[in-house]
Amino acid sequence: MPGGAGAGGAGAGAGVGVGTQPGRPGKPAQPPNSSKPPKPAEPSTPGGGSKPGGGGGTTNPPPSPPPGKPTPPPAPAALALSAPQRAPADKRWCEKVTVEFRNTGGSPARSGTVTFATHIIGALGVDWATIRSSQSLPAPIAAGATRSETYTVCVESWRVPLGMRVETQDVSAVWE
Repeated sequence: MPGGAGAGGAGAGAGVGVGTQPGRPGKPAQPPNSSKPPKPAEPSTPGGGSKPGGGGGTTNPPPSPPPGKPTPPPAPAALALSAPQRAPADKRWCEKVTVEFRNTGGSPARSGTVTFATHIIGALGVDWATIRSSQSLPAPIAAGATRSETYTVCVESWRVPLGMRVETQDVSAVWE
C-alpha cells in the first residue's frame, strides 16, 4: 500500500499511529516507542511550576485584602455602668447619685441619656412608688475610657412627706 498508513479501512486517522489497530476495532493505536519522555503539561497559573521561582513567572505574595476595600470601622461604643453610689442631699426629696461609665467599645460615646429609677420609701420601709427621671450622659466618653459623674436626682417635694425618703436604686443609659 503505497502512500499511507491507515489503509485497510481502519479509520480516518490523522497520521501514523492514529486510529485503530488492524484486527482490534475500538482500541486506539499505540504511539511508536521513542527515547524521549512525554512533555509535561504547562502549569495553569503563572509561577506555579515545580522549579523554585516559578519557571520564569513572578511569585505571588500571600493573599491580602483588595486595595480598594477599606478597613472595617471600629466597634460601636459599649457602656458599662456601675451600681449607683448614693449620698444624701440637702432636701429629703433629693439625693446625690454617683455613677461610673466605662466604654468597652471601639468608638467614643458622643451623646446619650442616663435614666434613674428613684423609689419613694415610707417610714416602715414600704416602697410606695418609683419615679423615673433622665439627665444627659457626660459625653464624650472615649473608647476604653472610664468616667465618673455625680448627679443630683430629685422628685417632686409633695411625693416625699415627712418620715419618707428617696432611694435611687436603678440606673440605665442609652448612647450614640
